[in-house]
Amino acid sequence: MLPEYGRPVTELLAELTALKEADLPVRGGKVTAYVYDTGLPEVHEAAHRAYAEMLEVNMLDPTAFPSMVALERQVVGAVAELLGRPGAPGVFTSGGTESIMLAVKAARDARPGATRVVLPVTAHPAFHKAAHYLGMEIVPVPVEPATYRARVPAFEAALDDRTALAVVSAPSYPQGVVDPVEEVAALAAARGVPCHVDACVGGWLLPWLREAGAAVPPFDLSVPGVTSISCDLHKFGYAPKGASVLLFRDAELRRRAYFASAAWPGYTIINATVQSSRSAGPLGGAWATLQALGREGYLELGRRTLEATRRLAEGVGKIPGLRVLGEPEAALVAVAGSADVDVFVLADEARRLGWFLQPQLSYAGIPANIHVTVTGVTLAGVDAMLEVIAQAAEAARRRGPAEVPAGLPELIASLDLDALDDATFAELAASVGIDLTATGQPGMAVVNAVLDALPATTREAILVRFLSVLYS
Repeated sequence: MLPEYGRPVTELLAELTALKEADLPVRGGKVTAYVYDTGLPEVHEAAHRAYAEMLEVNMLDPTAFPSMVALERQVVGAVAELLGRPGAPGVFTSGGTESIMLAVKAARDARPGATRVVLPVTAHPAFHKAAHYLGMEIVPVPVEPATYRARVPAFEAALDDRTALAVVSAPSYPQGVVDPVEEVAALAAARGVPCHVDACVGGWLLPWLREAGAAVPPFDLSVPGVTSISCDLHKFGYAPKGASVLLFRDAELRRRAYFASAAWPGYTIINATVQSSRSAGPLGGAWATLQALGREGYLELGRRTLEATRRLAEGVGKIPGLRVLGEPEAALVAVAGSADVDVFVLADEARRLGWFLQPQLSYAGIPANIHVTVTGVTLAGVDAMLEVIAQAAEAARRRGPAEVPAGLPELIASLDLDALDDATFAELAASVGIDLTATGQPGMAVVNAVLDALPATTREAILVRFLSVLYS
């Protein structure tokens, strides 16, 4: 609500502090998703100050604010140098979803009439979102059951004259494995199809892991046939949120991502991104983070991350009832349970102990699991994390699996959700013990178990209704 009169700054900041009391902590490594922590306060401080310095610079018009052009050239240049093609043209965006949106748009506009995006089932849903917004069709390709990498023969069979873009991940988020980039890019190139590598998670991580001694397969713009690649700097670049780079093999394809309009009597409209007006704060924060860490700083973070990932994977393998899915090639570890250990219950038990482990639902034959993103700060607490996972697994074994009310998935699947208003939907959920209006950090085991029992399309409808209730 808007106050009648302005309030003092101290009062406002105190209220923000109070509102954040129920939030997950963004530092310390106990939250294994959503946030990325170097464990170096001075680096984050440099980013925050640079963010504030550039906060009010509007990236709508590069001719009005040459500072943002200079910073973007430096940031994009650093990413291009790291990802196999120094001097490659690129765009600084607000995040992976926007980078992916622009990559799909560029491919669509480069191949008029082609409307299909071929990708593995493990590819990020941002591609589905881009296809939805841009009027395109997703063609999913299965992954190998043991490695979780895209099946090359299935990819080859899916590519045709209607394909606008082939997509591979480096790595895929769910299991942290790198798709066969070289093989898929070669197949795409043979058909004249652009190939995008989604390295939003791994783009600023895999090169440092390779330097630290990890066996990282080729995945970047140095691979023949790869025409674009996305890399989020607010992930393993450790920049403040709102920082991603989309690189193209050539400027011609980058121009396909741009938008211009002269069909009105106002100011000139030319946009490099989906957004028009946007703050240069994230750009300033990203630039400062890169400069504050430098090559040696990122290499040291890579060493720590690699060691922590290996110790985590080895340690989880020794906990009864748990197993690591695949062989993670990046700092992402997916842990499946068993008949004795329900991973959704495990996640709730870990949260009771002060740790957030991200639940992932089953899909396309891949079992439900918990997901851990290992960052620069994780190594210092990896033994504590393993102890918590072991305790949570034992507690989950004692509790047993989350109990889904009998007949509830079938009831939900039969409902016409569009016919229910938000209040009725919330009441329905409450009647089976799911309080969608609760504040604080909720227990989610039953909610996740219900969602896991539903087909994907019904899950999506339920999630939309949940979001609508949350903001009502």
